[in-house]
Amino acid sequence: MGNWIELSALEYKKVWDRIYDEFDFEPSISNFPSFEVPNPFITYDVSSFLNWSRDSDSDTYDEIYNDLEDKSLLVFQELTQKNEYMYAVDWQHPGYWINPHLEFPKSEFNEWTVPIFPNGDYYFFIHENFEWGLLGHPWEETITIFGKELIKGFEKSQPRMFQKILRQG
Repeated sequence: MGNWIELSALEYKKVWDRIYDEFDFEPSISNFPSFEVPNPFITYDVSSFLNWSRDSDSDTYDEIYNDLEDKSLLVFQELTQKNEYMYAVDWQHPGYWINPHLEFPKSEFNEWTVPIFPNGDYYFFIHENFEWGLLGHPWEETITIFGKELIKGFEKSQPRMFQKILRQG
């Protein structure tokens, strides 16, 4: 099997039902946070990168964005087996099974099929059993990571974007 395998309708419903139930997910452009993840978690403020213009300094923008992708992928690889898949879901859009150990082709916009950086929608990367995950919130302008092992992985391979902690638990 390859990567970016679209979830079936039943899988899609199952994962989103679980997100709504377990994370008390309530999408909002003004009431934050829109979800509650289990402890431990860290929420990073990435607002300074969301309002950045790629046109003004595209080399630095690409470098920091690629650093987030590369380090996220590295941490996901460390926490999954070679044949293990996880969820990559984009709110109100198709969701996917992904394997961090396989090739990650990019779109015509030079992004993953579901971007890791929340530049317009909720983007969630979650372990199949919901043991850990990375949740991007476009309006709060944050990335939340939860799960002890994922946090430890990002402490070891910290993206440049993860500098300003908004909250943790």
